Amino acid sequence: MRTEVLVIMGYFALMVAISITFKRMASNSASDYFRGGGRMLWWMVGATAFMTQFSAWTFTGAAGKGFNDGFMASALFLGNTLAYGASYLWFAAKFRQTRVDTPTQAIRQRFGTTSEQFFTWAIIPLSILSAGIWLNGLAIFVGAVFQWEMTTTIWATGLAVLMISLLSGAWGVVASDFVQTLIVAVISVACAAVALFKVGGIDNIVTEFPSNFWIGPDMNYPLIVVSAFLFFVVKQLQSINNMQDSYRFLNARDSQHARKAALMAMGLMAIGSVIWFIPPWASAILYPGAADEYAALGNKASDAVYLVFARNAMPAGTVGLLVAGLFAATMSSMDSALNRNSGIFVRSFYSPILRKDKHTSEQHLLRVGQAVCLVNGILVILVAQLFAQLKGMSLFDLMMSVSTLASAPILVPLFFGMFIKRTPIWAAWVTVLFGVGVSWLCINTITPVRLGEWLDIQFTQREIIELRSIIAIIAHLLLTGGFFVATRLFYKEETLDPKQKIATETFFNNIDTPCIADDEQDQFDRLQREKLGVITMMMGGGMLLMMLLPNPAWGKALYFICAALIFAIGFALKRQANKSVIASTTA
Repeated sequence: MRTEVLVIMGYFALMVAISITFKRMASNSASDYFRGGGRMLWWMVGATAFMTQFSAWTFTGAAGKGFNDGFMASALFLGNTLAYGASYLWFAAKFRQTRVDTPTQAIRQRFGTTSEQFFTWAIIPLSILSAGIWLNGLAIFVGAVFQWEMTTTIWATGLAVLMISLLSGAWGVVASDFVQTLIVAVISVACAAVALFKVGGIDNIVTEFPSNFWIGPDMNYPLIVVSAFLFFVVKQLQSINNMQDSYRFLNARDSQHARKAALMAMGLMAIGSVIWFIPPWASAILYPGAADEYAALGNKASDAVYLVFARNAMPAGTVGLLVAGLFAATMSSMDSALNRNSGIFVRSFYSPILRKDKHTSEQHLLRVGQAVCLVNGILVILVAQLFAQLKGMSLFDLMMSVSTLASAPILVPLFFGMFIKRTPIWAAWVTVLFGVGVSWLCINTITPVRLGEWLDIQFTQREIIELRSIIAIIAHLLLTGGFFVATRLFYKEETLDPKQKIATETFFNNIDTPCIADDEQDQFDRLQREKLGVITMMMGGGMLLMMLLPNPAWGKALYFICAALIFAIGFALKRQANKSVIASTTA
């Protein structure tokens, strides 16, 4: 246990170093704090875009899904891969070209000030809800490792994440996301390699999985599995590519770097979608009673399967790395949400509504943003405590319910509004209200049980869970999406406010006009490479120290390989920064 604590302390020391190192780059203006001034390189933005779709839930709730249901958990994550492919082809560059600091500023241009306020007060509460789920997933795992009481775990982990989020703005958040991506990659690849060795290869996973590996247990109708995957792809296409959740692409230095970032996120997600689930799949064969070790977690017991695997199969110190990876995953999602919420509040409410002062200094707005970040963080902790009491619902089901039923109405106009132009000014917020009604129908009327009665079919519990998501996705695609498209019938150009007409035209002109980096960008590029190169080499050195732990030879070799890879990446970044300095001085 002492080893695991030391590893986690080393991880937090690294995160603090990152925040302090990049703090000065976020001290000039609120724009620097909220989105790094739009000057970040593609590999930084790609890492943060990837990590935004990644949280401790991946190692807990989704891992429990893989442990119980096999390949289906991986198939759902492949939907993210296809969605990032769409980002690369079209959406990422368009979002960068909106040229705004926050998502709600783009909403104001596209749909007007009423919609801006509506979405401001819809996005912030829902993001707090989602962050509460992420923090709850982290607390489940950390509490299981250290045998802490759940409330203590949530407050301890939540305050730690909040503290690091406050130290710096977007620069620190994105820089830490890059390093955290390396941590997650190291843990994932190492665990997957050991799992494959111990289980005897991927063929044995498929053939020896306790139930049908491809469709899982309690599934009489494989068509439901196929439908769940196809409609989840549709959902993720909207979830990732909309004006609310694409805010990470606003950080990119130009349009091309935004597209490259999406391509990087797509590649990482494609690889991760398989690698993440190899240990849970192997554990279903090697440790079929893994969930019984944490029966006190109720229906969430299988969410601790990664911990069981790390303790039984991996060398000493891995549990500490795994917990550090969970902190990394949760921090990347939670601090991104906190940073975005701060920007939304300041740019879309505090500055235009409360202050109404065009001469308010950027330093003042930055301080307000930090205060809002603090308040949001406390609210997330309180929400996570509430979710901890819901022992009757698995974390995977909880996440799917929130994202499908609560968030779906908001995504529809923010997705379709990017390319459907001739809609009335009220189309966005009225569509969301209509979508809330659709969600209510999905919960109370168009239910899997009711569908089974209509078809005279008795669905299993798992089929009901899958059908609940399928029904919600179809309903919002056809009904909510159809409603937004139908609002075009009420569009009358002559009734538009002249200012809003100009704003809308500016929005669509902007997204069709590429962003090109200015002459000062080279300086920021060198700083990013140099700072992250040094920090990454430090991280590699810290990983090398883990060879001193009392492990068998293969465990020491595993740590050496991981440390060498991380150090090599840091060295390459530092060397590239040095070459840039030489090139600039000789030019």
